[in-house]
Amino acid sequence: MRYNGLVKGRVYMDKIKLSERLKQLRNSKGLFQKEVADKLGIKQNTLSGYENGTRSPDNELLKDIADFYNVTLDYLLGRSDDPTLTEKENKDFLEIKKLIDKMEREGKHNELEQLKSYTKWLAHDLEED
Repeated sequence: MRYNGLVKGRVYMDKIKLSERLKQLRNSKGLFQKEVADKLGIKQNTLSGYENGTRSPDNELLKDIADFYNVTLDYLLGRSDDPTLTEKENKDFLEIKKLIDKMEREGKHNELEQLKSYTKWLAHDLEED
């Protein structure tokens, strides 16, 4: 994949990934560009430029877009492939997944069962807080 990034303010932006994500999010919600543009307080041709990669939103508008679609900025900017995880959380998740895959290959079934039990306990404990 061609890497086409730029620095705008303090946010690093992969314009290709951003334009792909904007189109995909809008289409997944079944919305027209005009509807989204109206909700964001911008013109339809401005949103079209963002979706085509010919324009870049400023940092404030990026936050508004992320809020509108209920995704993280890291997802919009291509730093995470999960719309709800930040770049660091995504890396942590992938690292844990690699460790689990390694444990499975090495036949460490007892350890995996202990890990599952601990994870369930931890999730239950967090729900009570």
